[in-house]
Amino acid sequence: MELQGCVFLHPVMFLTNAISFQSYCTDPDLVLELKNLIVVFADTLQGYGFPVNRLFDLLYEVRDKYNETLLKKWAGLFRDIFEADNYSPIPVANEEEYMAVISKFPFQDPEGDKVSFPKKLPMSQSVPQIYMQVKEFIYASLKFSESLHRSSTEIDDLLRKSTNLLLTRTLSSGLQNLIKKPHIGLTELVQIIINTTHLEQACKYLEDFITNITNVSPETVHTTRLYGLSTFKDARHAAEEEIYTKLNQKIDEFVQLADYDWTMSEPDGRASGYLMDLINFLRSTFQVFTNLPGKVAQTACMSACKHLSTSLTQMLLDSELKQISMGAIQQFNLDVIQCELFASSDPVPGFQEDTLQLAFIDLRQYSDRGAGLKSSEYFLMDNPFKRHLHVCCRLYQM
Repeated sequence: MELQGCVFLHPVMFLTNAISFQSYCTDPDLVLELKNLIVVFADTLQGYGFPVNRLFDLLYEVRDKYNETLLKKWAGLFRDIFEADNYSPIPVANEEEYMAVISKFPFQDPEGDKVSFPKKLPMSQSVPQIYMQVKEFIYASLKFSESLHRSSTEIDDLLRKSTNLLLTRTLSSGLQNLIKKPHIGLTELVQIIINTTHLEQACKYLEDFITNITNVSPETVHTTRLYGLSTFKDARHAAEEEIYTKLNQKIDEFVQLADYDWTMSEPDGRASGYLMDLINFLRSTFQVFTNLPGKVAQTACMSACKHLSTSLTQMLLDSELKQISMGAIQQFNLDVIQCELFASSDPVPGFQEDTLQLAFIDLRQYSDRGAGLKSSEYFLMDNPFKRHLHVCCRLYQM
């Protein structure tokens, strides 16, 4: 290292080279080596009675640079972990594989322990990997405090502050970017919500991990708390919002396949194919939601039903729709019935009776109003159905 030859030369030259080096260095190991050289230099000068205040001021700058390079390095590590994850529950075939997982991550599930092997753990493989990397980061942060003659309280405070930066800035940013990636679908988003729940629960063990290193009680008045809870809650909220958005987008894709013949004389006698495909998709999707917190699954289901109801209603409100036959109304009514049957089938547990069906109540009113008209009746401006739909259309005379 270039600075090594300067340590025992002129102090000004050493300081100049040290400041220049730390400003552009991106390797935490080299920054740590610089810190060690400064400590050796300071101890040497102090032994000869020279003032070393400026060197210790420089150490503060080097410490900030070290933290910055660590955060950048761990951002890359987290990114690699996220990219390699398959976002599926971890399969464990036997006790040995199970112990290999919980040796890396403090997972506790008394009910799950009763299930015989083979079985699956709820989180995916990224969870124990992320947890282990946070611990490695704490160890790396601790290295800077070596030989600095800091008190345990000071070291504890530094470790907690740097870990908070890792959680609230680096890991949080990585999670937010992951959630927005185009290839992350509904199944992956569900798994991310489950993962963040387990990581949030593990934060107390990270607190204990730091306490065991520094021997500073977490009950100390000035002890900095870890902010991992907010990091994982924010990520979970973002994933939930993305689920609602992607569900609606998928519904839109199915609805765009609708090809109603608004002039048909007789209905087909069965619901439209696109709608049955959509309902089957929603059923299979909500089965994946069984591992989600109840409120999230219920909100997603209600949001999807309301969006479907609105999309179907907008077909009737389409300004391009000038006339509708009674056969078309009857066909449309068959689709509305299937929507209501889906809502009444309890696709997501936890809804009170008839609550989900209310999502389709306006659509039902539109359909009933049209089905109640005579085949010879026109939808004119003063027609009740016309006013209800706010469009100018008429019943097609067949």
